[in-house]
Amino acid sequence: MKKFLLLYNGPATPAEEMPPEQVQAVMGAWRTWMENVGAALTDMGAPTANGVSVVADGTLGTATQVNGYSFVEADDLEGARRLVEGHPFLSDGSSRFSVEIHEVMPVPM
Repeated sequence: MKKFLLLYNGPATPAEEMPPEQVQAVMGAWRTWMENVGAALTDMGAPTANGVSVVADGTLGTATQVNGYSFVEADDLEGARRLVEGHPFLSDGSSRFSVEIHEVMPVPM
């Protein structure tokens, strides 16, 4: 099995800015996705915020809108892509949100 990093991109709304019913619905959708993915979800990850990019001279710039991450295991990239089907982050059906899939390469020691 290979390990894949999922990066969640898009203009997410912080939970504290949502009505309680919406927070419950969103969290319910995430729980359903996690149950469907099962053991392939090796690390649920966490939300992220306030990212910056840093260049060689130490200058800070604007980072992409990464709103969170997770780790999954799959046989290949296609298997990882199938795990993202029905992901709650993509539920609005627009192209404003995306899930990037990156294979995590082993580090030779």
